[in-house]
Amino acid sequence: MGHPSDMTGKVALVTGAGGGLGQAVAVTLARAGADICIVDVKEDGLDETAKRIKDCGRKALIHLADLSVADNCPAAVAATVKAFGRLDALCNVAGVLKLANSHEMPMTDWNLVMAVNLTAPFLLSKAAIPHLLDSEGAIVNATSIAAHMGQAYAAAYCASKAGLAQLTKAMAMEYLKTPLRINAISPGGMVTEIGASFVPPAGADPELLGRYRPIRGLVEVADMANMVAYLASPASAGFHGAVIQMDKAVTAG
Repeated sequence: MGHPSDMTGKVALVTGAGGGLGQAVAVTLARAGADICIVDVKEDGLDETAKRIKDCGRKALIHLADLSVADNCPAAVAATVKAFGRLDALCNVAGVLKLANSHEMPMTDWNLVMAVNLTAPFLLSKAAIPHLLDSEGAIVNATSIAAHMGQAYAAAYCASKAGLAQLTKAMAMEYLKTPLRINAISPGGMVTEIGASFVPPAGADPELLGRYRPIRGLVEVADMANMVAYLASPASAGFHGAVIQMDKAVTAG
């Protein structure tokens, strides 16, 4: 039986693919039949991801790039199309989390979070859309439950992820009369490098932090990767403009 998210003969670009969720998404898409352009700022992580993709019998293009630099975003799309001749799915997975008391947050941290979490997905989408219109492809954005609920010490992260959720919906309406599909997934906490970087500022109130503790536990990275692959594939034809919350009911009530 074929993979439920069949991507045979298709090409995907996955950001943040040097580890964690991005790596899991890239490998899952490769198992589904896609060739992948993997993008990250970490070269050693990309090498490992490329090996796993090739173990699936698919091609991997390593593209080392810092997506906080605006010009690097269209360059990643151009490299993908040059190498593979097409683009069928853009998966915006890369993300940065910086925690701080809002009145003490350095502007450099604020700007970095916004650049990677919000501006980069827009610029990548801007460059990818002409190709995705030709291939009747998809954009999948990885947001967060932080897009739907305020979280202490995470003002920049919450703002960036809420912006990405609204960017998803706005673009979905703009391209409503085309075959392009644009969706997002908002996961709860996962065991990833971003999750490991959840270090509250000195003096943080543990009661405020405890408000986000999932009773059912953390979201499995593999489950999130499968959902991204599904939304990237033609199997998800009924989804457009959706922001799916995969958080084990953390934001349900």
